[in-house]
Amino acid sequence: MVVIPLHRHLFFTLYRTIPIDVARVMLDDILIKIESPKGMAYMTSIHKKEGFREQRYFILPEYMQNELAAAELTRQLFVSDIGVFLQAKHHHRARPEGADAHIFIYCVEGEGIVERDGQETVHLRPGNLIVIPAGVPHQYWASDPNPWSIYWFHVKGDHAEQFIRLYELDREPRQLPRSIVSEFIARIDHSLAMMTARPFSIHTHVHISQTIRWLLSSIGHELMHVSQDTRRGAHLDHAIRYMNEHIATSIRLPDLASYTGLSKQHLSHLFNKETGFSPIDYFLRMKMQHAAIMLDLTDLTVKEIAAAIGINDPYYFSRMFKKLIGHSPTEYRKIPKG
Repeated sequence: MVVIPLHRHLFFTLYRTIPIDVARVMLDDILIKIESPKGMAYMTSIHKKEGFREQRYFILPEYMQNELAAAELTRQLFVSDIGVFLQAKHHHRARPEGADAHIFIYCVEGEGIVERDGQETVHLRPGNLIVIPAGVPHQYWASDPNPWSIYWFHVKGDHAEQFIRLYELDREPRQLPRSIVSEFIARIDHSLAMMTARPFSIHTHVHISQTIRWLLSSIGHELMHVSQDTRRGAHLDHAIRYMNEHIATSIRLPDLASYTGLSKQHLSHLFNKETGFSPIDYFLRMKMQHAAIMLDLTDLTVKEIAAAIGINDPYYFSRMFKKLIGHSPTEYRKIPKG
């Protein structure tokens, strides 16, 4: 059996009578075969004719995938394919029956289009991560005017599916938090380098398995924090909107909590964390700020302004105003503004 040399210079030496451009095309079309103790294995060539600026990838032989699917330390999660495509002009993949692995694609530049299950079509832009679950029919392709650059991997195993379900990674393209981007790219590069250097070592795949496991949990953890921050911001906005709408009245903490859908304790904790004040203290400061604006822009008396913000006792209003603003209402009105 003929074993085709792995190194380009050996290939060109072997075929030195062939014009160099023809030899390159021949090499680009070859599946490099490697003799291994387990039998014949193969990996796809690193460079193809699709016109990408750079392609680095590795596809694990099927027999090796079967071994990893049976091994105790990898069977729940292992990587079968991994790669980096830069400025992937004309890149297109279609799998009408879906793939036998979960596909992760992260876009760092350019733009691409992903169609899942023949219905959902999404545009992938820089910073977007998309997951295509195993078995879901799909196709994806690079934008013609602005082809994407992507880091990608295929992962198999029950734990891979559980990570996706736990963190809802397959719902829509996710914007990968900046806190995890550099780590994501570094770990994909590292895993690809390891797999390329020692593809038939079980130690390599155990390490890659744990690397990807850590990466998935980190992505999920960061995305959950972003989601929680968004929800916290929404609850706070709702509460402040309610306060603005009721600035001329008094509000009770139970009513405010009921409006936001939070418990009194949770709402108080949220306000203290985000503003440094309890909800009622924050509301009082809002009232004083409204009063200051009326003192500047109207000729209303102090008593009328106090009533306009829901305080019937003008003396109490004056004390609170001086405590929070630093001047009595009368003194504040005399201060030149602008």
